[in-house]
Amino acid sequence: MPRPKNDVLQGTLAMLVLRTLADRGAQHGYAMTQHIQSSSAELLRVEEGSLYPALHRMEQEGWIRGKWGTTDKNRQARFYTITAAGRKQLAAEQESWARLIEGVGRVLRFA
Repeated sequence: MPRPKNDVLQGTLAMLVLRTLADRGAQHGYAMTQHIQSSSAELLRVEEGSLYPALHRMEQEGWIRGKWGTTDKNRQARFYTITAAGRKQLAAEQESWARLIEGVGRVLRFA
C-alpha cells in the first residue's frame, strides 16, 4: 500500500507561511517548517525545496520582508516578517480556502 503523501499542496504554502508569520512574528525558514509540521499534528510537511523559492516569491511580491539575524543556536539565518500587503493577501487566501472547503464539502455530501 502506498505511503500517504503529506506534502503541503502548492497553493496553500503561501497561506500557511503568512499565517505562521502573522501569529508568531519574525521566523527563519526552519522554524516556520517546524511550526507548520507540529501545529498540524505532523500531517503537513514543508520541504526546503518548496519553502525557499516560495519565500523568495513572497518577498518579491512584498508580502514578507527578510533580514539577516542570528538563531538561538548562534547561526546566521534570514528572518522573515509579514507586511501590511502580506496581511491583506493572507485574508484573501483564507477566504479563498474557505470557499474551496465549502465547495468540496458540498460535493462530498451530494455524492
